[in-house]
Amino acid sequence: MNVYEVPAADEITEPWWEATRTHRLLVQRCECGHHQHPPRALCTECAAMDRLGWVEASGAAVVDASTTVYRSPLPGLEPPYVVARVRLEEGPILLTNVIEVDPGAGVPIGAVVHLAWRDLPDGRALPVFRPAPGALSAAELDPGRAEDLDLPDPTNDSTGAAPVATEE
Repeated sequence: MNVYEVPAADEITEPWWEATRTHRLLVQRCECGHHQHPPRALCTECAAMDRLGWVEASGAAVVDASTTVYRSPLPGLEPPYVVARVRLEEGPILLTNVIEVDPGAGVPIGAVVHLAWRDLPDGRALPVFRPAPGALSAAELDPGRAEDLDLPDPTNDSTGAAPVATEE
């Protein structure tokens, strides 16, 4: 059996944790239109503290990074398993597990996944994802498809720092 250490709910995260008890994934939405996760006391777009509410996410997401863990950091987490960064249809990013896949094959960037749940002993649940019905496997996914996704460009340094010169 897998063991998961999860934080206690606080005044900010309580609505989110309560929704997980009924397998509903909530994200915060500000009146400015910005969606965010994890829950915070202020909007990360406009910094408003009094304009945040909750909306239920559709559960549809796209994988924009993934890795297979072969050496577990904690006893009780039996490897191998897939850890992925998924971008929800609403915009927020979650770090999660992708289940019902062959960990050795991995999960390709651009794979469409849907929400599933891992129940916890205290009645709460953790959002995990599984491949969408009819989703393409890593071998079938066109590598060029990643260009069609709105993913960060790993070669673009958005910090404003000058490019590093390389010698040839």
